[in-house]
Amino acid sequence: MTPTQMKQELNALAKTKGRDGMPKVLFASAECAPLAKTGGLADVVGTLPKYLKKLGFDARVIMPYHRVIKEKYGDQVDYMFSFDIGLGWQRTKFVGVHKLVLDKVTIYLVENEEYFGGPIYLPDREGEQYTYFTRAVLSILPMVDFIPDIIHCNDWHTGMLPFLLKTQYIDSPLSHVKTLLTIHNIAYQGMCSFGFVQDFLGVPDGSFGLMERFGQASFLKAGCVMADLVNTVSPSYAKEICTPDYGEGLDGVLAQRGDVSGITNGIDKTVWNPSKDKNIPVNFSRSKMVGKLQCKTALLEELGLEIVPNRPLIGIVTRLAEQKGINLIIEAMDKLLWENDFAFVLLGNGDPFYEDWFRGLQARHPGRVCSWIGYSDGLSHRIYAGCDFFLMPSRFEPCGISQLISMAYGTVPIVRETGGLRDTVIPFNEFTNEGTGFSFTFYDAEDMAGAIRYALGTYENNKTGMNKLIKNGMSIDSSCENWAYEYAQLYINML
Repeated sequence: MTPTQMKQELNALAKTKGRDGMPKVLFASAECAPLAKTGGLADVVGTLPKYLKKLGFDARVIMPYHRVIKEKYGDQVDYMFSFDIGLGWQRTKFVGVHKLVLDKVTIYLVENEEYFGGPIYLPDREGEQYTYFTRAVLSILPMVDFIPDIIHCNDWHTGMLPFLLKTQYIDSPLSHVKTLLTIHNIAYQGMCSFGFVQDFLGVPDGSFGLMERFGQASFLKAGCVMADLVNTVSPSYAKEICTPDYGEGLDGVLAQRGDVSGITNGIDKTVWNPSKDKNIPVNFSRSKMVGKLQCKTALLEELGLEIVPNRPLIGIVTRLAEQKGINLIIEAMDKLLWENDFAFVLLGNGDPFYEDWFRGLQARHPGRVCSWIGYSDGLSHRIYAGCDFFLMPSRFEPCGISQLISMAYGTVPIVRETGGLRDTVIPFNEFTNEGTGFSFTFYDAEDMAGAIRYALGTYENNKTGMNKLIKNGMSIDSSCENWAYEYAQLYINML
């Protein structure tokens, strides 16, 4: 469907709801790429509003004015106004409001040096940071001449917004505003004492049960209970979080709602496109693949790895966290490298134990392993473009964007069948050459090793199948236009 057809369909749907035009949507989030990012949440909030604008929506963002934004974009930001808000008993806090227009999207920035003058997440004060942000958002909206029809809340940081809108703000100018809560990762729930929530937000005693989790208050649970609609970032993850294995204690609440849905994230092809990417040495496309081999050779040279003809290269770009399946790699990778001829590159940081282990892996396999501890946006592009395979052995994965990017760059994913990985990677069928990658079912190191061996064997012995896998993956439409269209339908149907 073309963008014009999408607009026509959406306008027709809006008319069935008695609306003339698209609803106004405000994204409330702790992060937004490229301004401030620690994970996939920022990518979603930084990308989706741009594509909603193309469909005729007035989509805006409100987020904290983090130090990193001041450092990178301060000269592009316009001051709007400031005021003080009450936050708990006898506390008055400053709120500065600034505006930045980026890619035609208006972004409101909430300034307070105490809360946002340092890291995006203050150690031991995250609850206070985002309690303040919640109150500030609801105080700012009547002053900026933008009352949205829907506030799109993202993760626990904004989970109290639906709760306050349906309690303290029920008779305010915001009383008609609907809320959508998107769960990007249910493992993070915003836990703090109920006494703190009472003190800082003035919620009544009787509301504790609506947010109680193991004797504490959970911002995410409050949002799950009170939001008009809850969704997540892939259909499989939406089902998984309604079960005890993946629900992190909120499965009962979500299952009882019965309306949790999933929309798989898209990737921004203006950023992730091998035919136009300025971060890679040679551009290539599905019809002109010669540049991919050149990208691989250049990557090996850049990383100081041996250049051996027909030696496959496996890459991974990740946070070094248990969720990402790092324990499986630790258990299996040395043996795989000793028994099979391939090279391996990691780009990532996180848990210091994992960082040290990967440094040791490089030392044990010189010339075949590069562990690049840290993060480099440019290098990530070159890894996606230059590798033959991309490894994602996640314990759980709400959606995952890396596998979508890797397929767009002709790099075949090797994934565990969970969440969005299950939804987006079709297992290879060697008899029909169908599929877009390799997968394994159990969270088990040997199961992962088996998938890697199968991939390596296909690379060596089945060139036709390997080429078909690459072409299949590059043919997948993971565009943001379709992603935004699905959200657009969701918004209209909420009203």
